[in-house]
Amino acid sequence: MGDLEIRAAVAEDIPAIVGMLADDPLGAQRESPDDLSPYLTALERLTADPNQRLVVAVREGQVVGTLQLTIIPGLSRRGSTRSIIEGVRVHTDERGSGLGTRFIEWAVEESRRENCQLVQLTSDSTRTDAHRFYERLGFVASHVGFKLQL
Repeated sequence: MGDLEIRAAVAEDIPAIVGMLADDPLGAQRESPDDLSPYLTALERLTADPNQRLVVAVREGQVVGTLQLTIIPGLSRRGSTRSIIEGVRVHTDERGSGLGTRFIEWAVEESRRENCQLVQLTSDSTRTDAHRFYERLGFVASHVGFKLQL
């Protein structure tokens, strides 16, 4: 993987993160790199919350990936703590490089450090390549997800 650093995202990373979020057919419909203020506000909220990790992968000074890891204490499963992996994006130039695998492995290890008993994620039903990727890493498509747009 060469010279790769995974670190907490900072305000200067937001343009690159939003660019990756918007760089596919689904993201292009919901993201807007034209106005970064809502993303900067969100970063402030995430940074203030000790159960949130918004991270970037940086290679040669360039942000090449991002993901959010959320730690959730709970009562179910005998008071288990779980984590959710969200917003995984890898720059188009890095796809197929192993970065996605390294990113998910990082999130799983971070979840273990937080004593999580379960790691979960969702993926849009149209992202069949992503589904194969997650299954190859040991994730099981065990549930049906639902959304309610507010």
